[in-house]
Amino acid sequence: MTIEVSERLTNSIVEIDASGLSSRELNTRIRAAINGTVPRIVLRNVHGQRYIGTDLDRPVEIEIFGTPGNDLGAFMNGPHIIVRGNAQDGCGNTMNEGEIVIHGHAGDITGLSARGGKIFVRDSVGYRAGIHMKEYGEKKTQIVIGGMAQDFFGEYMAGGIVVLLGLNLREGEFHQPKYVGTGMHGGAIYLRGAIKAHQLGKEVGAAKLDEKDYDVLGKAVREFAAHFGYNAVEILKGKFIKLYPKFLRPYGRLYTY
Repeated sequence: MTIEVSERLTNSIVEIDASGLSSRELNTRIRAAINGTVPRIVLRNVHGQRYIGTDLDRPVEIEIFGTPGNDLGAFMNGPHIIVRGNAQDGCGNTMNEGEIVIHGHAGDITGLSARGGKIFVRDSVGYRAGIHMKEYGEKKTQIVIGGMAQDFFGEYMAGGIVVLLGLNLREGEFHQPKYVGTGMHGGAIYLRGAIKAHQLGKEVGAAKLDEKDYDVLGKAVREFAAHFGYNAVEILKGKFIKLYPKFLRPYGRLYTY
């Protein structure tokens, strides 16, 4: 493998300085390193380059220092991506397998149409997080968000789970997003704290958690806490509700005669 001037190979780790590189140039260097069977890549000085990790299908670890651009980890099938900062829109777009851990905020449409894998966001997310999420058989997408979300959270969800922890909410403060779960017809949203009924889509029901729910939630929260240094036991002491789809095909009647 040829190491460029802006790359450094140390103990089977490739470090790439992304300063001044276009999205295409950076991703070309990432793929060259992966083709050389390097197990870990460190990217420094990332400033908005898009498509990092897109369509990668090997169990490589990519650690990013800076702010990656849109579609981080899109269509990926196995890598483990760590972001030491914020991520922009479309993180995990249609990802199939793997894990993305963001030590900051994530933008709009986080987890768009994800078919598998896990996304952990330490802070908050933008609009339409979890939109069109899916699951098939044993493969279920999981998104865990430490802070808050904006409107249309969980829109058109068809599977998987989303956990919204609201760790930055003040005592007595409600979650703010409107139209939560609009068009939802699969999966579940576990919400820590309180939300008002008028903020939910008409397809969404709310219920207390049963034993199976707490098993699923507990595992997700423990993983989140391990990534970001939180106390899982303390988080799980909070009050949770489960948001679920009341109908499997809420718009099916539109297509029948």
